[in-house]
Amino acid sequence: MFQDSPIYDRLVAECGDVPAQVRREAERVTRELEVVLRPLHVPGLGLGPGPGPERPPQPGNGWQRTAMLPGPRPH
Repeated sequence: MFQDSPIYDRLVAECGDVPAQVRREAERVTRELEVVLRPLHVPGLGLGPGPGPERPPQPGNGWQRTAMLPGPRPH
């Protein structure tokens, strides 16, 4: 990327190749996340990608209450 740059060469000599280190670390983290986020698949048990367990409804899903504005109420 910065092959013919004496300033970059000096920085690399003083501090190490920080962009290359960051790139390697990002690739390592990406590989770990791929393993962690991969769906569980157990042959013969029927566990694997597909619909997950039923989740209880979360507040705010469906109807929502509206705040009453101050003043006279409509009849």
